[in-house]
Amino acid sequence: MTLLIAIDQGTTSTRAIVFDAGLAPVAIAQQELRQIYPAPGRVEHDPEEIWSAVVATVRDAMAKAGVGASDIAGNGITNQRETTVVWDRASGKPIHNAIVWQDRRTADACAALRAAGHEAAVTDKTGLVLDPYFSATKIGWLLDHVNGARTATEQGRLAFGTVDSFLLWRLTGGKMHATDATNASRTLLFDIARGSWDEDLLRLFGVPGGLLPEVRDCASDFGETLPELFGGAIRICGIAGDQQAATIGQGCFTPGMMKSTYGTGCFALLNTGPEPVRSRHRLLTTIAYQLGGRRTYALEGAIFIAGAAVQWLRDGLHLIAKSSDVNALAQKADPAEQVYLVPAFVGLGAPHWDAEARGAIFGLTRNSGPAEIAQAALEAVGYQTRELLEAMRADWPAAGGTVLRVDGGMTASDVTMQFLADILGAPVDRPMVMETTALGAAYLAGYQAGIYPDPAGFSAAWRLERRFRPAMDATIRARKWAGWQAAVARVRTTPD
Repeated sequence: MTLLIAIDQGTTSTRAIVFDAGLAPVAIAQQELRQIYPAPGRVEHDPEEIWSAVVATVRDAMAKAGVGASDIAGNGITNQRETTVVWDRASGKPIHNAIVWQDRRTADACAALRAAGHEAAVTDKTGLVLDPYFSATKIGWLLDHVNGARTATEQGRLAFGTVDSFLLWRLTGGKMHATDATNASRTLLFDIARGSWDEDLLRLFGVPGGLLPEVRDCASDFGETLPELFGGAIRICGIAGDQQAATIGQGCFTPGMMKSTYGTGCFALLNTGPEPVRSRHRLLTTIAYQLGGRRTYALEGAIFIAGAAVQWLRDGLHLIAKSSDVNALAQKADPAEQVYLVPAFVGLGAPHWDAEARGAIFGLTRNSGPAEIAQAALEAVGYQTRELLEAMRADWPAAGGTVLRVDGGMTASDVTMQFLADILGAPVDRPMVMETTALGAAYLAGYQAGIYPDPAGFSAAWRLERRFRPAMDATIRARKWAGWQAAVARVRTTPD
């Protein structure tokens, strides 16, 4: 039993990856996840589709690897964070579609709480801001809009969880209602200093405590899968939200280390050590990981749209046939053109937190075309990352010399990574193992199962595939950056 399997349940797809004892991927299975848009600003997933995809991909990955349950030492789960599911404890059936982290339907509720003066107290306990991004107001919406949900909650018949908790419940046949500290820290209901659910926050958001899962370390005993699912029981030994799992997978166990993941959105985490650093620049203070009962904290910047902008070029504008085509198209752009795409399709995340901002394209001329728009979509990732890095350096000066470790689907684009290094004026490191989110989940399971080394040993095994070094002229960098700042200012609905 020297193999691990990671379930990586993301926003746009579900994957299962088998890893060997040397941390190398052995087999991968993946299914795309349908996106449901019931109204402008609303984004949902069908939890049953998520569940079916998890079972199918785990079985497929095991079959590709030629292994059975008896060969698997442990299973780790990583998941899209903040996405909210409420289900019936008796049947295990969700009472509504999952409300995705991108969803903005509770913007008015957040604005009302902010206007009532609650944000400072909420931020002090949770490290977060009052925004529809997080789970608490999503839970309230479900309880208030699904017929009979409040009554069922009062009777103890319902359970809440982020996607990890829902999957854990299903995998264990309802025996385990739990989550880990990283996912709990994204709900607006968890005191990150005390490491527990907070009664005052529960009252503020109208969330009964009986809905909530038990909170455990990232590496812990989370039970085992039902034998009939995968041909035998498999221990579940690790859980972490996707961005924290990527932080672990990148070996960022030392204060000052930073990673940025480029998937549907972009999320940068900076390890700040055992004490939380309170942001003065609208970043999030979050739990990076919790091992052995000890919490390590991070500053986080969240960008809602990164790879999703490329999907929009493909599915919305039909400028490309497949996502990878964007690179060749962008390289055809006229260097004399300077087009900016501000992808605020669901508002702006850190450091602006403007839920009402919407996307726009600036700088179009008669000569602008698909190539310039494609280039602008890729460059937007770099500009938004620079916003996050500058805020982090302002909050925590020790981050000044940080080398950025990157992962996620967009990092396969050399064009995008080179622009990122150019606009940051700093090195960007791409690892040998690109599946860092799943690797983080597998590491947690392997660490708990006694197969993988301690964090220091795991971090030492990290390997560089390529370092992108800045090559852009400083004058051009300054001009491009000023243009981006002007573009963002024009879509803002509230001042910073």
